Amino acid sequence: MTNQLSRRRFIRISAALAGLAVAPSRAHAADSTSGLVEWRGTLLGAVATIKLHHRDRQEAERLITVSIGEARRLERLFSLYLEQSALVTLNRTGVLVDPAPELVDILTRSQRYAAMTDGRFDPTVQPLWTLYADHFSRPDANPDGPPQAAVQEALTRVGHQRLSVSRDRIVMPRGMALTLNGIAQGYVTDRIVELLRGEGVQHSLVDMGEARAIGARPDARPWEVGIADPDNPDRIAAMLPIIDRAVSTSGAYGLRFDPRGRFNHLFDPHSGGCAQRYRSVTTVAGNATAADALSTAFSLMSEPEIRALLPRTEIERVHLIDAAGAAVDLVG
Repeated sequence: MTNQLSRRRFIRISAALAGLAVAPSRAHAADSTSGLVEWRGTLLGAVATIKLHHRDRQEAERLITVSIGEARRLERLFSLYLEQSALVTLNRTGVLVDPAPELVDILTRSQRYAAMTDGRFDPTVQPLWTLYADHFSRPDANPDGPPQAAVQEALTRVGHQRLSVSRDRIVMPRGMALTLNGIAQGYVTDRIVELLRGEGVQHSLVDMGEARAIGARPDARPWEVGIADPDNPDRIAAMLPIIDRAVSTSGAYGLRFDPRGRFNHLFDPHSGGCAQRYRSVTTVAGNATAADALSTAFSLMSEPEIRALLPRTEIERVHLIDAAGAAVDLVG
């Protein structure tokens, strides 16, 4: 029971510590002078916000209510900490018959990003998460991490190639388990953006754990998305102006299992180790799903590897802060 509770705690913490920030807001707060209605809450364990400009406040509040309803529906599919979610059921049974179309879609995209990045992005790394969470939840945990034999055993249950996804069923071998923590927040953000655009919204900033703008602000100024300081994630290190773009940040600081920060939530599906190459990786793309998944993958790739892959991706810009604190900008 202790280890199960510890895993849930780790899941909540890792989802809540995001690398992006928007200005604080209150649930359904409205600014009558600017036509801005703001919502702030929690989704997939992370702080979520919607900033919506609309000339009709009641309509704006209706659209936010509909958006949050859709986000909650997707959360019931993708969550690791809702016991009855579709993902938890799949991890428990190894098979889902007649799965929800959105689960098929997100896993199909996950498979595509896994193939594109030579498995650096891999939704099947959940056994590594369980191993590290169990290890570091013990009061006498070895600070050098889990034994290598245990890491190698967990790796035998990792591998996106063994996941079968179709409209009729999703199947994986016994002992494997999935996590969508590296893509679900971006995916939900995109779905809300599509919903709002379908309702005629022209000016909004949606952040369901990853941020994406609809258009610019009504005065034509860009929206501003903050990038957290890796050394002090409560502080904003830089602001990115965006119009019709999505931004995602991945960083080892999001969750560190040990006080020294040698072990974190960004797992290498090849070695079973943890990302150490960068303090943070920020991606800018036309959609939040790509930005989310590829910021995770790039955390495990060298700068030359990222440069070589960029032309094949939807990523337009990458902002790297390396282990020494030096910043590099790459353009797709």
